[in-house]
Amino acid sequence: MDKPKVVLGVSGGIAAYKACELLRRLTESGHDVRVVPTASALHFVGAATWSALSGNPVSTEVWDDVHEVPHVRIGQHADLVVVAPATADILAKAAHGLADDLLTNTLLTARCPVVFAPAMHTEMWEHPATQENVATLRRHGAIVIEPAVGRLTGVDTGKGRLPDPTEIYAICRRVLSRGITEPDLKGRHVVVSAGGTREPLDPVRFLGNRSSGKQGYALARTAAARGARVTLIAANTGLPDPAGVDVVQVGTAVQLREAVLKAAPDADAVVMAAAVADFRPQTYAAGKIKKKDGQDPEPIVLVRNPDILAEISAERARPGQVIVGFAAETDDVLANGRTKLERKGCDLLVVNEVGERKTFGSEENEAVVLGADGTETPVSHGPKEHLAETVWDLVAERLG
Repeated sequence: MDKPKVVLGVSGGIAAYKACELLRRLTESGHDVRVVPTASALHFVGAATWSALSGNPVSTEVWDDVHEVPHVRIGQHADLVVVAPATADILAKAAHGLADDLLTNTLLTARCPVVFAPAMHTEMWEHPATQENVATLRRHGAIVIEPAVGRLTGVDTGKGRLPDPTEIYAICRRVLSRGITEPDLKGRHVVVSAGGTREPLDPVRFLGNRSSGKQGYALARTAAARGARVTLIAANTGLPDPAGVDVVQVGTAVQLREAVLKAAPDADAVVMAAAVADFRPQTYAAGKIKKKDGQDPEPIVLVRNPDILAEISAERARPGQVIVGFAAETDDVLANGRTKLERKGCDLLVVNEVGERKTFGSEENEAVVLGADGTETPVSHGPKEHLAETVWDLVAERLG
């Protein structure tokens, strides 16, 4: 089989050096990559570096190799175009159809999925002109992932940092695997919870669970790759932030509820993949609970945590909002799942069997997605991204 053809566009930002790592991941995973830098990008990383890492010639001008018509052919033959970093300048040119170099010509001729990974100072990203250009590109079907928050050039810190190349690669991989040009979740805002809540007993101990957050993160990455604006509410995962996702860190079930209720009002879909503790200690010990010789410990009295899934299902923040829950069961999986689906009132419930060596912490999953309309969609054992794709397929159907 032919290798998937990827065009890596690199524009003139200080983050251009990070694109070398993205290029390495693409080539080592079997993609045929053609790097198309802007003239400004070559001030940061030279053409020789791009050529050596990709194994393909590098050019910035439409006048090079004219007999091959590169300004048309490169975009026509690509399976994916990704621009990383994408500066404010390249976003503006792409949004308005300008074509004054090889990269902008390639963007105009591409009929494959196009991904932009912006990187710039916070003020530039937040400027109304940039935001309008981003909105225009998204309306045209491009995937513009949200920049990360962190250290920028010099001493500045804020939103505008290029996401980690590993995470950009994950987005590219998901886009290529779908093989669909039009992102079906574009213009949608989705909220995903992930991880496991922890309920503190004292300053050093807590009640928790085995959830790693990997399924929720797969859902977030997949939604971003399908064009959605994603808010990820993460509880104690320790995982790197997915590219293009706004991450809200929480610890307890009460904090997770507050974050979900804050994000849900303008969300088209809410997917509750987090393992939320059903109970929490009634009292919190301000000091470490000491072991006393010859004495049994005081019993721990538990109280119920709020049922977030049932609450947001009963009181939809907006008409047509799709609510998805997860049910981790150890026995009578489907029977318990159907009962829970009816009790919670959500639209879809992902039911899977869990245990000490099943699902938690694994890179793979197996589940059945139950619908309130009586449907059952089995998902065979495989990567958690496959389950995520199925969930978003079902959500997209219900969003129309």
